[in-house]
Amino acid sequence: MRLEDFDYELPPELIAKYPLTERHKARLMVLDRKDKSIKHDIFWNLPLYLEEGDLLVFNNTKVLPARLYGEKPTGGKVEVLLTDFVENNLWEALVGGKNIKGGLSIRIADDFEVKILKHISEGKFLVELCAHDPVQALYKHGHIPIPPYLEREEEEIDKVYYQTVFAQKEGSVAAPTASLHFSEELLKRLDEFGIRKAFITLHVSYGTFKPVKVSDVKEHKVDAEYAEVPEETVELIKQVKEEGKRVVAVGTTVVRALETKPFCAFRGKTDLYIYPGYEFKVVSAMITNFHLPRSSLLLLVSAFAGREFVLEAYKLAVKERYRFYSYGDGMLIL
Repeated sequence: MRLEDFDYELPPELIAKYPLTERHKARLMVLDRKDKSIKHDIFWNLPLYLEEGDLLVFNNTKVLPARLYGEKPTGGKVEVLLTDFVENNLWEALVGGKNIKGGLSIRIADDFEVKILKHISEGKFLVELCAHDPVQALYKHGHIPIPPYLEREEEEIDKVYYQTVFAQKEGSVAAPTASLHFSEELLKRLDEFGIRKAFITLHVSYGTFKPVKVSDVKEHKVDAEYAEVPEETVELIKQVKEEGKRVVAVGTTVVRALETKPFCAFRGKTDLYIYPGYEFKVVSAMITNFHLPRSSLLLLVSAFAGREFVLEAYKLAVKERYRFYSYGDGMLIL
């Protein structure tokens, strides 16, 4: 399989620069893998395509304001972008500036420093957040690292909408965007329809934007990300499967977490790379946004629904003027 086989043309004006203020009014494209049909709806009507007893699995990670601006002891300006949660106060980070090396302390504020521990790779370092409460220091001094394709700076609206309504565990530098469509009202509506829900945690790293640079897609490697699949979620998945109901993964991060160690609880790093030819073991259906061309996320969706069917749907989405990417519309794949 060649990378060029997973390409499509997208008019720039279809990239959603801002979110909808009513999350559940985003458009929903419904793909049925059995009869290759495509329907158009909105997220509010999602329960109509599910059955009582089906299980939605969400990612409850919380996006941190991971972009920091500081200065070296010499006064030189430095930008620090936290990319990967490691443990406790340790992160991998992209650090922009001259003469960055181990032992350097970057002043973010009077009560907050970032200490460079060691060099990892070009522009990337292991860093320690030094503050009385590092997470609160990030909320006070950090900026939300909104996706680069939005081509704008962070605004007040992003503090609310580039976060899911059920975000709980801090550690992501990018949102699990399929979940951004779920409002409190929609979650309540799903409950009324008897749709069950469960949670995993996968801290989305900056690697989610990492482009595929190899022509043979099998040679690509995804960056490892921290994930937790709790025992109660695994037990509920097993029960749902035994009842003949569907496990619906809300987002590609949930797919990767559930498929890393199928039907097993775990906590640790996952570098599972899913591309066409992969045999899904846990996930029965998927909710996902529209992804960048030639991306590992588009490859994952193509593995689930078939490359030709997915690209047909994307072509139709362009024709019907769907909104694309993080703040855009989404699809349900049955």
